[in-house]
Amino acid sequence: MSRTTPPRPFDVTALFPRLAPLARTATRLHPRPGSPSVHDSSVGGPLLWPADEPWPHCDEPHEGHGAGAGPSPAQVRLLRRHRAAMEDRRRRDPEGPWATPEELATDDRLQAGRPWPEGPTAMLPVAQLYARDVPQLRTLGPPRADLLQVLWCPFDHPAAPRPGLFWRSAAEVTDVLGAPPEPSAIQFSDYLPDPCLCAPEQVAEYPNPLELSRELREQLGDWTRWQAAAGSAVDSSYEAAPEEFYLNHLSVAPGWKVGGWSSWGLTDPVPRRCPRCDTEMDPLLTIASTEWDGAGGSWAPIEDRAGDTPPLPQGNPPANFTRVVLAGGYGMQFHICPACPDHPYVDLIQ
Repeated sequence: MSRTTPPRPFDVTALFPRLAPLARTATRLHPRPGSPSVHDSSVGGPLLWPADEPWPHCDEPHEGHGAGAGPSPAQVRLLRRHRAAMEDRRRRDPEGPWATPEELATDDRLQAGRPWPEGPTAMLPVAQLYARDVPQLRTLGPPRADLLQVLWCPFDHPAAPRPGLFWRSAAEVTDVLGAPPEPSAIQFSDYLPDPCLCAPEQVAEYPNPLELSRELREQLGDWTRWQAAAGSAVDSSYEAAPEEFYLNHLSVAPGWKVGGWSSWGLTDPVPRRCPRCDTEMDPLLTIASTEWDGAGGSWAPIEDRAGDTPPLPQGNPPANFTRVVLAGGYGMQFHICPACPDHPYVDLIQ
């Protein structure tokens, strides 16, 4: 499997030369449904976790206690299989019926929810990335680490899952944990990723307009400058706000990625300083609710535009192959200290 981002409409550095030194490499992960093993870079797949290392659990309070929890991970997977079967029947026979009585009865029972779990909650695998697939990890992580693993508690803390990042050397894991524990329930099914294989691809990114100097922002807002240099390559519907064209099509790639620049949308940029040494932190990983949307549709890979993608279930957000949805459609971004990767990371929802 491979995914190829289409070329940008034009070279933005030719129009705005001061952007050239601000270019950063981002690795788009392009997660797509698959059957990963512990030896694959994946989202929602099994982890290369040492058998003699305790599985991470969350023992912190969860927001929403008392409101009832959702199904267990196994039950969410069953519900999704039922939805997939219904969608297949709908495509083959639009007149229906699309669901069997047994599926409907099971779905009603599982959607009724479960009691709030007591005690520590087993964390869920979210992502596993090998440096052989994402070479940036060798410079972002600790020395000799070639594997990044991300898990989270599938309950709100206070408005998103509580994550945990783990670095390790894959060669040192000789005995793999065969059956990791799972939580008895999760708060929202959106917090359980579907197993996906990654198809990493490096692209160039430029900062969000809010992170640029005032002078450069003013230049981005000058429509006559865009017209003179870019002509028909710029959609005329952006005449009132050409900086939006830059934001949507030329700056920060959407979707799951490593490195690059931070995305902003929920808030204006906030300082990301290392809590231990006050060094400015670097973007490490972005977990996204969608791979692209209507505004940023030009980032959709060529292969997906050609139809080389399984259809998504009805009601699923556009281009959401992992089934993860955070904060109503935003993403979770991790930042790491470049002075010392062992310092605490910072995560934020944007």
